[in-house]
Amino acid sequence: MGILERIAEIEHEMNRTQKNKATEYHLGLLKGKLARLRAELIETKSSGPKGDGFDVKRSGDARVALIGFPSVGKSTLLSTITETEAAVSSIDFTTLQATPGRWEYRGAVIQLLDLPGIIEGAAQGVGRGKQVVSTARTADVVLMMLDATKSHLQRSLLEKELEAVGIRLNKSTPNIYFKVKKGGGISYNATCKQSVLSEKFVYNLLHQYRIFNAEVLVREDVSIDDFIDVVVGNRIYLPCLYVYNKIDAITIEEVDRIAREDHTVVVSIEKDLNMATLKESIWRSLNLLQVYTKRHSEFPDFSDGLILRTGATVEDACRTIHKTLLESFKYALVWGRSAKHNPQRVGLSHPLCNEDVIEIVRK
Repeated sequence: MGILERIAEIEHEMNRTQKNKATEYHLGLLKGKLARLRAELIETKSSGPKGDGFDVKRSGDARVALIGFPSVGKSTLLSTITETEAAVSSIDFTTLQATPGRWEYRGAVIQLLDLPGIIEGAAQGVGRGKQVVSTARTADVVLMMLDATKSHLQRSLLEKELEAVGIRLNKSTPNIYFKVKKGGGISYNATCKQSVLSEKFVYNLLHQYRIFNAEVLVREDVSIDDFIDVVVGNRIYLPCLYVYNKIDAITIEEVDRIAREDHTVVVSIEKDLNMATLKESIWRSLNLLQVYTKRHSEFPDFSDGLILRTGATVEDACRTIHKTLLESFKYALVWGRSAKHNPQRVGLSHPLCNEDVIEIVRK
């Protein structure tokens, strides 16, 4: 029996099992088996040759992947925001390969990646969907394009396909310390009360994965799915922006209801409605910082700032300017929100904030 058949068998057993307190433990073990098989499926597929048109070189400061069903407006959005001429048509599957586009916003160069439309069962390889959803793992933000005129189930179907390849949307990494050891058995401790996770389940799940020596420390109330994700270890946690297109074809009451959902933006690309809000939402989802530099006794250069990740330090700024700058680094002067006083003399470990000004002093 192949991996796909075993996955289908476990999913069938989970669907016909009633969900209650008595079956919670059994369902948890089935989820563990399912996650292990899906991880094996990902490794099997990724070891083969790459699909033509999907191996796109990463460029710019960040990458945004456009994902959605066919004919929802992904290529139209790419052509509107960037200067890329993508194939646009009302016919399904107009885009057959990944199409990159370059977008400059607030001094940052952002790569938009238009991926072919996927269909249900894409995570198992239906319609080249395996390559599409796997390419999304390389992005910094997933932009899920949805059709406002169609059923709301399209969103949950896309989320299911992405979760099947280990992508977790708008979730933070579970606060669990997990380390496989060479001996000593399994050590389990929790610093807070667990509503679902139990020591018995942890032992049996790890034995299912043939792990007999490990240290587990749970620092927050987690679900069974969260613990399985930590054990499997190939999960990617990405921010996702849900973009509902074609709002000009629905009522204002429907637009208002959809717009109130979390991480959601409503637009009409053809009518150019709410596009400015979409661009600003993408920028906020990327969590980028813009830091300006200055020379000694000169004004800061506000025309061209450094683009850094949130949580970046002075060391990261030095590497961005030039990799050899760290060798002659003495200290830095910082103006802005991260400074206790202006200027503040700091070292390499000082965290920077958005729109800070930094001056590097060399030895």
